[in-house]
Amino acid sequence: MNRYRRIAPLLMLALAAPAAGQQTQSGEVSSSIAAHRPVFGGACKLCPWGALGEVVRQAMKPYGYDVRICYNCSGANSPLIVADRRNPPPYHPDPSGSELLAPHNEPGLGRIDFGATAVQFMVGAYRGTGPYARERPRRNLRLIANIQSPNYLVVAARTETGITDLSQVRAKRWPVKVLAGGSGTGLTDSILSYFGIPPDSIVAAGGRIGATRSDRDDFDIIIYSSQGLTSAPEFDVWTDVSQRFRLNYIQLPDTLLSRIAAGDFYDQGLIPVGFLPGVDHPIRTVVRTGTVVYTTAAVPDDFAYAVAKALDEQQQLLQWSQLNFSYNVHNVWKAFEVPLHPGAARYYRERGYIK
Repeated sequence: MNRYRRIAPLLMLALAAPAAGQQTQSGEVSSSIAAHRPVFGGACKLCPWGALGEVVRQAMKPYGYDVRICYNCSGANSPLIVADRRNPPPYHPDPSGSELLAPHNEPGLGRIDFGATAVQFMVGAYRGTGPYARERPRRNLRLIANIQSPNYLVVAARTETGITDLSQVRAKRWPVKVLAGGSGTGLTDSILSYFGIPPDSIVAAGGRIGATRSDRDDFDIIIYSSQGLTSAPEFDVWTDVSQRFRLNYIQLPDTLLSRIAAGDFYDQGLIPVGFLPGVDHPIRTVVRTGTVVYTTAAVPDDFAYAVAKALDEQQQLLQWSQLNFSYNVHNVWKAFEVPLHPGAARYYRERGYIK
C-alpha cells in the first residue's frame, strides 16, 4: 500500500525492542516460549486471524515449535491481549460457526505470546486511536510479518429496486434497508452521508441499517467488505447474497473514493471481473490489505527470528489456506510506524528484503 512505502527502515527500527531475554511486562520471562510451546492469539478456524494462526502453527513445526492457539482472542481486544500478555478470555460460543470451528481453548493455555490481527487494529492499539482512543497507547507492540490479505469494499443494490447509483435513494425518498458490515462498517456512515442519506435520516424515514442474518433476507442496498467467496464469517455475506439475489454492483464516485483513500488504511483499487457472481466489468473501489503476525518488545530476538524465518521458508502453506493470503518480500516487514521486532529485522536483513 502507498503509505507502507513511505515508512523508512530506520524509522521502523528506531523504537526496536531491547535485547533478547528481557522480561515481559508482568515481570516474568515467557516459559511457554522457552519450552518451544508459544501461545498464539487467534480466532475461529475460519476467521482470518485463526486461519493465519493455523498457518503459523504448521510453519513452525519443522523448527521445533509446538504453537498452541487461542481460538477466541479475537475482536477489537486482540492487540490488547497480545500487548498486555493476557490470559485467553472466557469461552463464549461463536454465533457465526460451530464449536468444531470455534473450539474451546486447550486447558491451561496460559498467557498469549504473539498473535495475528488486522493491520489497522495493531496500528490503532499502538497509537491509542480509533477503537483504542480510551486506552493507553500500546507502544510495546512489535511487527513480525505483514501477510497480504486483499480486502475490497463492495457496494450493490438488489436489481428489483432499480438502484444503480446511491444518489437515487435520496431522490426517491423511500424507506431504504441497508445491509452493512465487515471491515466496511466504519465507511458506511461516510458513504451514505456523501449521498445526503445519513443513517439517522434513513431510520427516521422508516428504513434501517443492519448486519444480522435476518437482514440478509430483506435488504435494498449492501455495503460490505469482501475477500471473495469465502466462508469466513467476516466476509461470507457475499457468498450468501450474491448467489441468492440478482445485484446491481455500484460504482462509487471518484471524489468519494479519493476522500476515503486519503486516510491511513485504504488505497484505490479495482474489483476484478468475476470476483463475485455478476461482476462483469472492473469496478473502481477502495481496498486494503494486511493481516499481521505480531508480538511485543519483550519477546526474545531468537523467537521473533524463528517466526519470520518459518513464514518465509514455508510460504507454500499460505496458498492452501481457505483465505487469500500471500507473501510479499517488499512489505512483509512494514506496517506503518509500528516498529519491526529486531529479531525479525535481523532475518529480513539477512535475506536482503531490507536493503
